Amino acid sequence: MNASTINPEEVAKFEAMAAEWWNPDGKFKPLHKFNPTRLDYIITHICTQFNRLRSAPDSLKGVNILDIGCGGGLLCEPLTRLGATVTGIDVTEANIKVARLHAEQEGLDIDYKIISSEELVKKKITFDVVLNMEVVEHVGDVDLFMKSCGQLVKPGGLMFYATLNRTAKSYLLAILGAEYILRWLPTGTHDWHKFLTPQELTDYLTLNGMHNLDTAGMSFMPLTGKWHLSKDLGVNYIGLAQKQYD
Repeated sequence: MNASTINPEEVAKFEAMAAEWWNPDGKFKPLHKFNPTRLDYIITHICTQFNRLRSAPDSLKGVNILDIGCGGGLLCEPLTRLGATVTGIDVTEANIKVARLHAEQEGLDIDYKIISSEELVKKKITFDVVLNMEVVEHVGDVDLFMKSCGQLVKPGGLMFYATLNRTAKSYLLAILGAEYILRWLPTGTHDWHKFLTPQELTDYLTLNGMHNLDTAGMSFMPLTGKWHLSKDLGVNYIGLAQKQYD
C-alpha cells in the first residue's frame, strides 16, 4: 500500500466541523482569534524576504503561495487580497467546498484543490511560499508530510510553519484547558502525542533541505482576548525556513 499523509480519523473530524469555518463564534473561534497574529507574521516576513513594501495594498503581487491544509480559506483570502496568487489544498472535501463557496461570494480567485501534499508533488510544481500552518499535528505520516512540504518550495523560497509544542504546559493549556475546561475547541481536536517540539520540527526542516530562519512563540492574553508573538515556545509556536539552493 502506498504511503499517505492522510489520517482518516482527522479527515472525518474536520468534515463534521466544515460548515463552521467562517463563523467567528463557532467551533473555529480560536483560529479566528489568532489568525490576525499569524497573518501579520507571514506577510511581514514575506515582504522582508522578497523586498516588498509592507504598507502597499498589493504588497504580495506576483508571489505564488501554497496553503497546505487550507481548511475554509482563512489564510488564503487575505493573502489573495494583497495580490498573491494563492493555491489552497486540503484532503477534506467539505473544507474545500466551503472555501470555494466563500471565495466566490467574496469575488476572489483562489485555486482550491482536494489533494494531499504528496500527490501535489507528483505534478512537479513549486511555490515561492508554502504554508504549513496547524496541520502537521493532524497528518498520518509526519516524515512523508515534511518531505513533501519541502519538495513544494522553490529553491530560495519560504516555508512558514505553526504547530503545538509537546510539553506539560501544552497538555495543560491546549488539551485540558482549551478542550475540556474552556470548551474553545471540540473535545478530541488534538492528540498531545502528535505535537512536535521546535527541535524536532527544525530537524525535519534540515533533513528536507530547509534552513530555519526564525521561531517565535504565540501566546494568548486573557485580559485582552488577543494573541501576540512572544519568546514562550511552550505551547503554540510559529516560524519560517528557507529552501536551500542545490
